Amino acid sequence: MADLRILSLGAGVQSSTLAFMIEKKEIPMVDAAIFADTQAESKETYEFLKWIKSKLSYPVYIISKGNLTDQLLNSDFPIAPFYSSNIITGKKGLMMRQCTNDYKIQPIIQKVRQLLGLKKRQKIKKHIKVEMLMGISKDEIFRIRPNRMPYITNIYPLIDKNMRRQDCINWFNKYYDKTPPRSACIYCPYKNDKEWKHIKENQPEEWKQVIEFDKKIRKNSRKKEEEVYVHRSCKPIGEVDLNKGDNQLDLFDGLCEGYCGN
Repeated sequence: MADLRILSLGAGVQSSTLAFMIEKKEIPMVDAAIFADTQAESKETYEFLKWIKSKLSYPVYIISKGNLTDQLLNSDFPIAPFYSSNIITGKKGLMMRQCTNDYKIQPIIQKVRQLLGLKKRQKIKKHIKVEMLMGISKDEIFRIRPNRMPYITNIYPLIDKNMRRQDCINWFNKYYDKTPPRSACIYCPYKNDKEWKHIKENQPEEWKQVIEFDKKIRKNSRKKEEEVYVHRSCKPIGEVDLNKGDNQLDLFDGLCEGYCGN
């Protein structure tokens, strides 16, 4: 038996469905849900998260390491996987990705330690066991990974129930008159053109923020010969034709380990 059961809440389709399946006792109860806030999520996500908190009977902890946007714009080493283009050679690449670990995974682990009553740097006793429920569905089965902490075991109830993403939407719509939004930072470079287009057409203020952010990361690039972009075309996001579609594989899958985008 686990000493602590935690839901890793991303406030997207899968983890939100999981949250309410727990509430309806279709899945054994958890001690709490934890949402790691990068302070750069969409307005849709924050509004939906507020609604989630109002409906669940168990605690929802919202924690934050700080403002990810400030780190990305003010650091010599931005930690998001932006697309780069060398203006001399034309070579394109993908920058290092550390944002999920630093702003999602580690803050959740720190909160888990706090809930266990542990002090900073205090060692975990060998008998302590934590179950972390992850909102990953059957069509994302390749996202399964063991937890980096030996005392935490990742649990995948949606996969156990043979549920795919659409099954989660169907389940949610059966009980509630809304569908969870896709959860991700507004400028996340893993978005496909359909998702960028949704922001452009439905969230004009956030679209303006994305365009401005895209300009700033090029202006602040530490390498003069390298230009940086949020869109894989290595063009300014405001100039990209989003109607063509990029036929891109969903880059959330397998890369953010169940903490972002679900």
